[in-house]
Amino acid sequence: MTDLIAALGLMLAIEGLCLAAFPEVWRRAMRAVLEAPETPMRVAGLAVGAAGVLAIFLVRSGLH
Repeated sequence: MTDLIAALGLMLAIEGLCLAAFPEVWRRAMRAVLEAPETPMRVAGLAVGAAGVLAIFLVRSGLH
């Protein structure tokens, strides 16, 4: 459970730093997300989620 909380904290820290450093890029990205159709967003979300699970598996199993 502590690993999950640490991972969420790291994600928030990275997002916060990127938002602080590049606010206009984030604003454009949010506009693009709001205008994008749902199906490609779902596919992208599944692909990113699967890549994350694969990365965790590789790191935890020592296959890196």
